[in-house]
Amino acid sequence: MNHHCRRTCVPFAVLFLFTADIRAAEAQLAGTPSASLTEQKVVALVREHAGNVFLLGEPVTVSLPAENAINPSSWRAIDDRGHEVAHGSVKDQLTRASEQVSSGQRVALGELGVGWYRIEWCDAGKNVLGWTTAAVLTPLVAKTPEDSPICVDAAISWFARDDAGRQADFAHLAALAGVSWTRDRLRWRDMQPAADQFTSDPTTYDTAAEQQAKAGLNVLQVFHDTPAWAAGPDGRQGHFPDDLRHVYRFCQAMARRFAGKVQAWEPWNEANVADFGAHTVDEICAYQKAAYLGFKSGDTGVTVCWNATTGVPTDRQTAGVLNNEAWPYFDTFNIHSYDWPTSYQQLWEPVRRAAVGKPIWVTESDRGMTAAADSPTHELTARKERLKAEYMAQSFALSLHAGAARHFHFILGQYGERDVEFGLLRHDLTPRPAYVALAALGRMLAGARCLGRYVVADEPDTFVIAFSALHEGKHRDVLVAWSERAGDWPQRGEQTTNWPLPNSLTVEWCCDYFGRPLGHTVPQRLTSAPTFVVLPAGEAARLTLDPPGRSPSRNTMSAGKKPSPVVLQCLLPLNTAVRDESIPWAWEYEHQFDVDTQHELPLFIYNFDDKSVTGTITLENTPPGYRVTPGRWQVKLGPMERQRLPAQVRIATSGDTTPKAERWLIFRGNFGEAGRPVLALQLFAKSK
Repeated sequence: MNHHCRRTCVPFAVLFLFTADIRAAEAQLAGTPSASLTEQKVVALVREHAGNVFLLGEPVTVSLPAENAINPSSWRAIDDRGHEVAHGSVKDQLTRASEQVSSGQRVALGELGVGWYRIEWCDAGKNVLGWTTAAVLTPLVAKTPEDSPICVDAAISWFARDDAGRQADFAHLAALAGVSWTRDRLRWRDMQPAADQFTSDPTTYDTAAEQQAKAGLNVLQVFHDTPAWAAGPDGRQGHFPDDLRHVYRFCQAMARRFAGKVQAWEPWNEANVADFGAHTVDEICAYQKAAYLGFKSGDTGVTVCWNATTGVPTDRQTAGVLNNEAWPYFDTFNIHSYDWPTSYQQLWEPVRRAAVGKPIWVTESDRGMTAAADSPTHELTARKERLKAEYMAQSFALSLHAGAARHFHFILGQYGERDVEFGLLRHDLTPRPAYVALAALGRMLAGARCLGRYVVADEPDTFVIAFSALHEGKHRDVLVAWSERAGDWPQRGEQTTNWPLPNSLTVEWCCDYFGRPLGHTVPQRLTSAPTFVVLPAGEAARLTLDPPGRSPSRNTMSAGKKPSPVVLQCLLPLNTAVRDESIPWAWEYEHQFDVDTQHELPLFIYNFDDKSVTGTITLENTPPGYRVTPGRWQVKLGPMERQRLPAQVRIATSGDTTPKAERWLIFRGNFGEAGRPVLALQLFAKSK
């Protein structure tokens, strides 16, 4: 996770480091989860409704708070704009032997419209004694397509560790929001406590995967720890293992164990930042290759993702991916982004090149908000809750326009770092307004494909993004429109502009960012609160659209390149890795050495095939001023064998003016049918 929210957030710790206070605050909810998604319809929860989330037409009932002493006499429902929309008596509904109201008793609020509500418990003088939240969603009338781009990072196995019932509640709330995929978390050390031992008992990861499968969700799983037994001499368990055979065997075992329940894997999380190893791009590529080969040997049909990087993408990182010819070793290219959505299109240009035509998945994205300092459950002000809810459609729409195929919002459950909160749900699973906004996206952009942006002349703060989608199971064009000027949270939420679209468009109906119907007529004004406009299929073609970002395919010479079972690795000491801080908010580490000094270059070669291979390794490219000896190696490797190649390097001068992005040592193998593996790395002179 290590979130780099520009201008807003501080570097983050790992998600599983929840504080005892937050754990204690997470109250258990009674009830059973709903039925799984079916091919035709999603049904409501039976018995209790997890998180006070209801479908339109259902009577809303909410449990009284656990604090018996407050003894409320009435309730009122407040919407996201602070307006009272309903109220009633508590005592008139409850039959009891005493005047004291019992916690857990349910109060009927009647039927409420689509939206988010703050339910306040009041005394006889209308003073607020306590409160909770509830939501009413439009029913899902069709199964969410598996390729729908609306996804959420849920971390269910950690949020509800060893609690299958609570995992079911989380999974149900994700499915009810209409997402197609959830992202979860797994610890390597929990699954493989020793080199020769994989745990056979069911774990929290097994039950979480089962509950998500029952809810009809596809699961993207990620891990980012190395067990102590696999750590190198430095003993850093947050760093890749030195021996890549460990990761190969682990990935192979996990693919087999979770076949059919985990559809995709990220083999590490944010490897380019200090909290998760401070790896250089050559290390990231070599590790990716071993992980990919392991996963595919365990389950040929599983999707293997790029081990997602974060921060501002750079040309040098992309050059590392391309020079290491890593593209045969990922099915999707994954990134994390915590920048403002208006910067996605520009910032992700290096990402689109690195993806070489493969789908781009944004598997973490958000802008954290500062919670109330005195709130143990990280509550936000009403204005901040509204701004975050408005942000949801802005973020998803501009991400898809920038080239993303799937976008995972961070994060479903309540999760905060210091005073910064990210969760769509509160500590007890009750919804924040942004959860309802996610559910609107899940319905309006189901199976969506971005068509482009309608650019309004002289109105840079006006956004109209067009999509082809499966709205309620039928092909429709859907526009997402809003007006918002660039700026941080205090500057947002005030912009308005005239409705920019031509009146000649055929509009079937409109709704707001919560999915609340607005009728068949478009609004007179655009505001920061996005509007969804449903058009007949093909109607958006009448608009002049700026096309979405596309990932260029590699040239024909590389298009057919297949993964080689032979992998090259450079295993330099960790203390040689130094962060390059020349680009703000970009996380890149590079190896630095003293000049005019001979250094050992620890090159390793692996054979992940089930038969022996024979071939050569040749130094294919050397930057000016660099000398590597020898320049050629003859190699024979048995199945799953690892060998060290003797090599030394000397950087003769620190005055090389060649741009950093062009200074690469490139080693090329030739192993006949086993392929032509490559290793590209960068070594730089220490700054004086």
